Amino acid sequence: MDIGEGLTGVADVMEEIARIYGYHRIPETLMADPLPPQRGNLSYEREEHVRDIMVSLGLNEIITHRMTRVETENRLLPKGTQSSLEYVRLVNPIAPEYAVMRRSVLSSVLEVVEHNARLRETLAFFEIGQVFIPQGEELPLEPRRLAFALTGRRYESAWDSKLGVKLDFYDLKGIVEALLASLHLDVTYVPAEHPSFHPGKCAAAMLDNVPFGVFGELHPAVQANYDFVSPVLAGDFDLEAVLAAIPTGFDSRPVPEFPPVLEDIAVIVDEALPADRVETLIRQTGGKMLADVKLFDVFHGDQIGAGKKSLAYGLTYQSFDKTLTDADAAQIRNKIVKRLEQEFGAKLRS
Repeated sequence: MDIGEGLTGVADVMEEIARIYGYHRIPETLMADPLPPQRGNLSYEREEHVRDIMVSLGLNEIITHRMTRVETENRLLPKGTQSSLEYVRLVNPIAPEYAVMRRSVLSSVLEVVEHNARLRETLAFFEIGQVFIPQGEELPLEPRRLAFALTGRRYESAWDSKLGVKLDFYDLKGIVEALLASLHLDVTYVPAEHPSFHPGKCAAAMLDNVPFGVFGELHPAVQANYDFVSPVLAGDFDLEAVLAAIPTGFDSRPVPEFPPVLEDIAVIVDEALPADRVETLIRQTGGKMLADVKLFDVFHGDQIGAGKKSLAYGLTYQSFDKTLTDADAAQIRNKIVKRLEQEFGAKLRS
């Protein structure tokens, strides 16, 4: 072969010289410059962590088109209700159903649920994606959202399973709580109203008293816009707010050497008093020796009077310094009951 054949640059000439001279005759040397430092992408790493948690909770990730049409997103509203949102419109869409850029990831997720609802008994999907908010002549904002939806049976079909039990609001809330707890976020939940969700079966997740996500059962008038077999539970979260709130570090404690003391208490309070306010006060009053608080029963009846409810909590006392005695547990319990009586007028149910 002619040496000059196919040469297009200095690199080709150097390669030909080295080949003729012999690669084995060229001494090996280390790179003169250090390798560039490796820099992490914190936002990307946190987003991937959210994905890993959602998958570990049993949800499947989906990826949908960012292009949609206004009629598709209007299905999130009861019939007869039209959205006043502005959209980023495409000058030359590839198809009529892809004429605008989406404003909702949840709408895309619900369409996937609808297409698969008759193929499987239970579905659980989530998507992390961008929405597009127009800004006049400027480029649109592209915030990221986390949307998810569940539907179907709580248990798989089997001879020993409860086939009639459907997924409900508390299954959804359990997923939300597990996700945010895994991210070490201090979140509170309050009842909420949203046009897409069922009244009385909708809640907002709050960070520092600012809502960043809403979840619940779809409103019956919204569910009627889709071909669903079972009730659908869904949520829509501001992923940017979630990722920004994740702490860079968090406290951890060693496994305690001493056994816990378990105790249940039931208090009678006003019907309108949220249970989470009661739990918050119990935790504050119990201090470091109160390791855990769980609400396990809510009771209404003539025995406790009209306009009242009974809240039963399981309390776990534990010390890192010693084995707690019954007297120690009684002291903490009495302190909690007294504080509940002072703050909320609560009465210990015998």
